Amino acid sequence: MMRFLLLALALLAASPGTARAAGHAHIVDDAEVETPGTCHVELWVSNFVGGDGYGNAAPACTLKSLPFVELGAAYAHYWGEALSAPVVGPQIKIRLSPPSSGLGLALGLNGGVNLNTSDFATGSILGLMTVPINPTTNININAGWSYLRYVDQQNALFYGAQIETKIGGGFLLMLETFGRVSQAAGVQMGLRYTPNDGPLDFDFMVGSYLDSVNPQFITFGVTFRF
Repeated sequence: MMRFLLLALALLAASPGTARAAGHAHIVDDAEVETPGTCHVELWVSNFVGGDGYGNAAPACTLKSLPFVELGAAYAHYWGEALSAPVVGPQIKIRLSPPSSGLGLALGLNGGVNLNTSDFATGSILGLMTVPINPTTNININAGWSYLRYVDQQNALFYGAQIETKIGGGFLLMLETFGRVSQAAGVQMGLRYTPNDGPLDFDFMVGSYLDSVNPQFITFGVTFRF
């Protein structure tokens, strides 16, 4: 059970992201918020070798009157042999400086309650940093406190790093690593496709933990903006 929950709950604890960069089904997030005056809905599902799974729906908006804050929520459902439960909670991102300034900084706050038991299941307070390398490539770094109720070490430092680059034709290539202190790190890579730079994003990713025990996983996602 632990090997699946470490990723599934880490995904829930990850902050909401921008429409064309990190966030969504990526575990590492960037320091930008959604375009002011715009909302989005993120949908994705991860399937693990062995049959466990995780589904997520997360709407979020940034108001024109509050252009540096992204307000959202997430409904997540994870299922496996030992545990199956829905988790719901708020997601907030506060941008401190935009990536366009040369160094993007933000604060991500998230939490989730198990609807079956009313337990506080997961929460995080993360510092988010984006370093633009050039107009097509960013490096994103995350670090902070994460709480996972259903694992042995409930409180731990979460860390992650990601590189993402636009490769043309509406495609963005992403490679990231992530983990919690004292537990195995994971890696994930994949493509995001945004047809005609429009309101839809499609994600396809594969990942694994860096040990011989935890399973590989595959993720499909879609995000639409309005």
